[in-house]
Amino acid sequence: MKSIDNRDRLIFAMDVPDCDEARRLTETLGDSVTFYKIGLELMMSGGYFELLDWMLARDKKVFCDLKFFDIPATVGKAVRQLKDRGASFVTVHGNQSIMEAAAENKGDSLKVLGVTVLTSLDRGDMDDLGFDCDIEALVLSRARRALEAGCDGVISSGLEVAKLRESVDEKLLVITPGIRPVDNKPEGDQKRVVTVETAFSNGADYIVVGRPIRDAADPRAAAESIQASIDSTVSSR
Repeated sequence: MKSIDNRDRLIFAMDVPDCDEARRLTETLGDSVTFYKIGLELMMSGGYFELLDWMLARDKKVFCDLKFFDIPATVGKAVRQLKDRGASFVTVHGNQSIMEAAAENKGDSLKVLGVTVLTSLDRGDMDDLGFDCDIEALVLSRARRALEAGCDGVISSGLEVAKLRESVDEKLLVITPGIRPVDNKPEGDQKRVVTVETAFSNGADYIVVGRPIRDAADPRAAAESIQASIDSTVSSR
């Protein structure tokens, strides 16, 4: 087991339209959430780095989910700009040269995560993209290459984590989105989803949860319920 505080294993996806709403929701959640993912929607709303600084000042950890995908030199320079801003994680798409450029420029504190296959994609989507292989094979291939490229971890659906753990070095961090606390029925734009318990039982290090907390009648209570599930599952692993 990696040395990760259980409270940090829940990453809340702050998918809201602006930074004022993000601050309000952070205050509502209080100490039930210690780790936040802020992505492209908030980046385009303005005030992204001010929000990052505001969260860090409140002892929150921040995952900049920007999924960089450009020529390697540009991605490397973008990661270099971010490395001293205090974020814990940043995402890049899982192409070898892009991951290598990001890893070369990440510094000592920022961790680079390679995106394997988005949880919004299913077999039909992969066919549309021209991938003539099954999703699990692609996830495993990209995870191995992420490790070789110098990345710290990968983004992977919980459906593939068990196989990933069998075939890729344990030191690679695995962050699993597409979490549904009650059942694993697809919802909204997420097609390959699992429960909290399944994700950690399969070997995930962190989970990313958005809608089940954000849209709950009591977001703080929803987050605390997920934290309790994490404690119970991780301690029995």
